[in-house]
Amino acid sequence: MRQDLFSDSYWEHNYSNPSEMDGIANAKEHARYAKNFFDIEMIHINSMMDLGAGLGFLLASFVKEFVPYEVKAIEPSNYAFKELKQKQLKIVDGMKVSLSQSDLYTWCKSKDEKKVFDLGICTSVLQYIETDKIEKIVPVLAKRFKYLYLSVPTDKELDRQKDECEFHDHYAIRRSKTKYYKLLSTHFTFVSARILESKEFFNELDTDLTDLLFRF
Repeated sequence: MRQDLFSDSYWEHNYSNPSEMDGIANAKEHARYAKNFFDIEMIHINSMMDLGAGLGFLLASFVKEFVPYEVKAIEPSNYAFKELKQKQLKIVDGMKVSLSQSDLYTWCKSKDEKKVFDLGICTSVLQYIETDKIEKIVPVLAKRFKYLYLSVPTDKELDRQKDECEFHDHYAIRRSKTKYYKLLSTHFTFVSARILESKEFFNELDTDLTDLLFRF
């Protein structure tokens, strides 16, 4: 991971107008979608962790929708971590909230991190991580999260952002949809848009989900 990534200049360049960013402007919609999905399947999310919380808008919305017992987040950037710490995440008495300044690869390598969470949130993170590191990260995520709320732009989406939104993320690594499927599919099952189910915990015979048609 490049040293200049997630510096103050990164945030100033890429997030100069956060009110228009996916995961910020529509954070509530993301959270409601995820909550409705799990509600339909009658799955209770009691613990969650954001694997690159950024400025904290998306995580705050997820916490308000799910009201989990335990919330954890990591974020490597000094700039973003300061903003994240200002978010009011503990919204009910007894809720456990833990924030750590760390990148995803370092967190995955930690031998002290063995807790299993119901839901991991990983949005706009993987495009900044080298492929050899992602290959080591994904199996760890499958062991530590039953479900993963994942979004990452493919090469075609990066092109669309540049052409349609005049937004060029020169920090992002370009990968095809096929490449991401290859990196993820050994350890996760795609069960809905943005929602993955860990193969460490579930298969087609014991999954808690009901629409078996939508598994690939």
